[in-house]
Amino acid sequence: MKQVLLINGHQWYAHSQGKLNQTMFEAIHKQLEKEYNVATTVVNQGFEVEEEREKYLSADIVIYQTPIFWFSLPGKFKSYFDQVLKRGVFYAKGERYGRGGLLTGKKYMISTTWGAPLEEFGTKDGFFNGKTVEDVLFPIHCMHRYMDMEQLESFSVHNIFKDLQVDKYVKDVKQHLKKALKE
Repeated sequence: MKQVLLINGHQWYAHSQGKLNQTMFEAIHKQLEKEYNVATTVVNQGFEVEEEREKYLSADIVIYQTPIFWFSLPGKFKSYFDQVLKRGVFYAKGERYGRGGLLTGKKYMISTTWGAPLEEFGTKDGFFNGKTVEDVLFPIHCMHRYMDMEQLESFSVHNIFKDLQVDKYVKDVKQHLKKALKE
């Protein structure tokens, strides 16, 4: 049975308690546990660095559930990567920059929640100047390319402060997982 590492990257604040991300994390876990062995990490609850490295090395697929705070990952989640991803374990010096990844054959998927409306992406006059969600997530994708991981199609929900639709998001992420994880 394939191994999945599922990580909740939310960082708790009084004004952002992570209920939506926890709901999405639980929905993903419930969907996956039917067909995969699932290890989990909730960054905000703390983690042991060596244990996280072992989880990555054991996983066939890594799935991240995270909000986007100020157009990037929450600070604790970024710090998680800074601590866990180690040279000689996840990447090594390659013949060319970024070509020494040691996680060949492993896949990853990003599932995000955004305050930004979807219609602001991919349009020339939108806030993101024509950039798509994938374009905005580019630095995260580069991190995984550096480790030679294969990208699965990302999932995102938008406009969560003005038009929260939790039941729809849960249904949609389950459908997305079925499609993205088909082999």
